[in-house]
Amino acid sequence: MSLPIVVQNITKRFGRVTAVDRVSLEAREGEIFGFLGPNGSGKSTMIRMLCGLLTPTEGDAWVLGMNVRRDSVEIKRHIGYMSQQFSLYRDLTVRENLYFFGRLYGLSRSANSERRKTLCDYLGLSPYLDQRAGALSGGWRQRLALAVSLMHEPKVVFLDEPTAGIDPVARRELWDLLFDMSARGITFFVTTHYMDEAERCTKVAYIHLSRLIACGEPSDLKSLPDVTPEGCRRMEIRTQAITRLLRQFRGHDSIRSATIFGEAVHLLVENSFDDESIRQYAAGHGFTWIQIRDIPPSLEDVFISLTLAEERRRP
Repeated sequence: MSLPIVVQNITKRFGRVTAVDRVSLEAREGEIFGFLGPNGSGKSTMIRMLCGLLTPTEGDAWVLGMNVRRDSVEIKRHIGYMSQQFSLYRDLTVRENLYFFGRLYGLSRSANSERRKTLCDYLGLSPYLDQRAGALSGGWRQRLALAVSLMHEPKVVFLDEPTAGIDPVARRELWDLLFDMSARGITFFVTTHYMDEAERCTKVAYIHLSRLIACGEPSDLKSLPDVTPEGCRRMEIRTQAITRLLRQFRGHDSIRSATIFGEAVHLLVENSFDDESIRQYAAGHGFTWIQIRDIPPSLEDVFISLTLAEERRRP
């Protein structure tokens, strides 16, 4: 069986600006593929090319076996797309929005009604069928947008920052739904800024300044050499005044990086700076107690490390 998404050396330029630069990737059936990067890095441009909304300047891509250059109209009929901004009709009810978009996808009246009932029962939208979309909370609007993207039973769905602006409970519930649907064989291509969401993806790709600098399973990315360089380790320190500790430790030659995470400081430390040396250094600066433990890198550590390494390599 062919892969649902295949991208080969795709590039998109707008005049002199290169938005996406020679990106290659693949997504398998039933994967939640996370596509991450800073604002302006090319994430939305990539999604629009894969949806057949933009034509690549160079390279090629296939979605469900259809070529994004030759088959852009056909691709739109077979994929789902949920935009970054809520783009449904706010003055229409949930029922009317689903009916309208179902008919656009070519569903008959009976098939439209049956599919609407199935999705509303599954996504919990049934109590809101006669409520105007504009009156829904952020989380329920996103569920409605997801329902619209699924009306025609697509096998690939593109979600452009689907949880932006909604509360943590709604975010978690939406991701639980994505997991359930991916287990049924739907492939999701998701852009997100949230590292906890990236951790939950089957595979993650990271784009920076238009170029793909990492792609793989989260556990594999955490093992890359640039993330925890040879001769270094990552650790967490807790103490009574973490902001002052941060200032002191950032000035030490053996500390490669130091960042506050909640009530602790996360550090990338050279192995020569062992726990006892750290305790002595802290005591010498007035810290009466500290707790030290080694920690694995997070995906945030991964992307910060890879971004800095990529910037050092570029002229």
